[in-house]
Amino acid sequence: MKITLPNTFIYQLLFVLCVAATYFNNYELTFFTWAISFAYTLKNRYSLEFFRLITPFILIIAIAAFSSIGREHSSYFIIRDITYLIKPVLGLLVGYQILKSGIKKPFELIANAALIVAIYHMFLLAYAILIKSTTTVQDLRHYGGYFSDFEVYAFVILLFSKEFGLEFSKKKTRIYLIIVGISAFMYLARTNFIQFVILWLAIKGYFAINRRSIMIFGTLILVSIIGYTSIIYYNPKREGEGIDAMLYKIKVAPLEPFKTKIDRTDWKDFNDNYRSYENIRTIRELSAAGTTTVLFGKGLGSTVDLQQQVNLGGTDLRHISILHNGFMIVFLKAGLLGIVIYLFTIVFFFRNKKTENQQVIYINLLFLGTGIFLFISNWVFLGFFNLTETKSILLGLLIAYRQTIIKNTHEKHSHHTSIS
Repeated sequence: MKITLPNTFIYQLLFVLCVAATYFNNYELTFFTWAISFAYTLKNRYSLEFFRLITPFILIIAIAAFSSIGREHSSYFIIRDITYLIKPVLGLLVGYQILKSGIKKPFELIANAALIVAIYHMFLLAYAILIKSTTTVQDLRHYGGYFSDFEVYAFVILLFSKEFGLEFSKKKTRIYLIIVGISAFMYLARTNFIQFVILWLAIKGYFAINRRSIMIFGTLILVSIIGYTSIIYYNPKREGEGIDAMLYKIKVAPLEPFKTKIDRTDWKDFNDNYRSYENIRTIRELSAAGTTTVLFGKGLGSTVDLQQQVNLGGTDLRHISILHNGFMIVFLKAGLLGIVIYLFTIVFFFRNKKTENQQVIYINLLFLGTGIFLFISNWVFLGFFNLTETKSILLGLLIAYRQTIIKNTHEKHSHHTSIS
């Protein structure tokens, strides 16, 4: 029997490889896979809209490079910063170029890629539980991974398969939803739960101000207050196992990224609020360096002194160049000017033109949810700069697909107009 592969098979494969590479938690592998895919799918034309999205990232790198002049930063950290800061641009370009290479069904491609990484994640969880006898949430996440923006996006798309025009049978959609949904849930990541709620609300149209949306948000706020009060009353312990460990993380979540005073000699206070500690140290260091540094940052290769050794990713570090906060990374490298420019990459997803095409409408709603989510994602999980994030590839793919739909719609309209 002769097996015939579709003309776009290599591009579909590259998309899956680029997504899957991030789940091996090896940045060099991810960057190499993305770079090769970028080179292979390189195009000679890009839309002005897409150029407007990637320009702020390029400007941030340019400002950081300028701010590096005259500073004695390590060559290793400079090169590493360049690769880290260029990653969002690379991801957006790869997604955009792959779609422009002839992909006709991007939502099907996204769903299939999510299924593959979800199955891989389930194997990791099985290994952790059956072979390593893992019983704690911390150990389960250590083996299985800490989050997966991509799987949440795919789960939402599957949940609204009809609206997005995903041509799966009901049975196939149900199977994908179960596998991808369980996998996404088992990351036990607070950020992913928030991401799902925001995207779901956006696609349902609840961010439009009206009586219904006010009632929905009022109910959500009330339920959240009652739920959080119950957790406080239950008082889960930080050393707890299973659900207790997860509830403890929810308990400390509201203050964790926002505390302004942390006692680093108190290991509980320090560990529970480490993200805030990074922010505090970054602001203090740049402020102490003067107005110019506050405005333009410390440049490529710059680091923050934590004032003590901290175990991060299995390595004890005192000076770090990458923080948990995307805004603070930009502030460190390119100052307040960099943050202002970076905000345009978020605003992009709010500026969607009105259309009558139903598929474009739902893509726009997904982008609206993305814009809202990016504020949270940047504050607690690096946003676009997370070393294992894949949403840049997915968004690049959907931006190109939206442009293709709009272009085809205009061409059909022009054709009908000329005939009549």
